[in-house]
Amino acid sequence: MKLKTFISICFLLVTLGFAAYLDSPYSFINKDYAYSTDQPVMAQPVEVEPSSDVPVLEEKLEKTERVDGYIVETYDEYEVYKDKDGNVIKSEPTGKTDTLKYWDDSQY
Repeated sequence: MKLKTFISICFLLVTLGFAAYLDSPYSFINKDYAYSTDQPVMAQPVEVEPSSDVPVLEEKLEKTERVDGYIVETYDEYEVYKDKDGNVIKSEPTGKTDTLKYWDDSQY
């Protein structure tokens, strides 16, 4: 019985070791994709300013109600167009409404 248990544990360790090797960047599967720290980074951060033609979606609180021990807040979504200085040019509702319901613990 001890020999069978010893062989099972050895087989499990060999299997786990082989799986760890295959998952490592040094395995034969990943050798074309492994990168070392001595290679320079090719990506450069880019500062991109948002275009004034694309609207920003914002949700605005429309109403707050107390219903059966809960507070229910209703938010409407708006498309907000801004100029380059960040001033709002126009704001149009999209028709999408979200509600947030949470327990009113101020009663207790």
